Amino acid sequence: VQLQASGGGLVQAGGSLRLSCAASGRSDIMGWFRQAPGKEREFVATNSRGGGNTLYSDSVKGRFTISRDNAKNTVYLQMNNLKPEDTAVYYCAARTCRIIVQFMRDADSYDSWGQGTLVTVSS
Repeated sequence: VQLQASGGGLVQAGGSLRLSCAASGRSDIMGWFRQAPGKEREFVATNSRGGGNTLYSDSVKGRFTISRDNAKNTVYLQMNNLKPEDTAVYYCAARTCRIIVQFMRDADSYDSWGQGTLVTVSS
């Protein structure tokens, strides 16, 4: 599965952005990770195709919302009340088959990765 992410940009603190990631095929799990300069890649949000399992990192819970359009094989990340510490390259990731929820936060669980889209939040 190939992934194409879009929607990044420059925004002021408190603003909003919406990221999109279109997949070339069906995936059961689709999620988002991010990597800030000088830091390791970290989990942001993910969900399963049926929506039964939706997970967020503590740092974005209540501000970010992940959603999917299964007909379009597309996952979205609505980011509200952005903070300077949200500045990072955001990567979408997909896994074609199911996995137990305990592993959905692990980057190693994903088969495919998008190219990344840069989000910059100014203070």
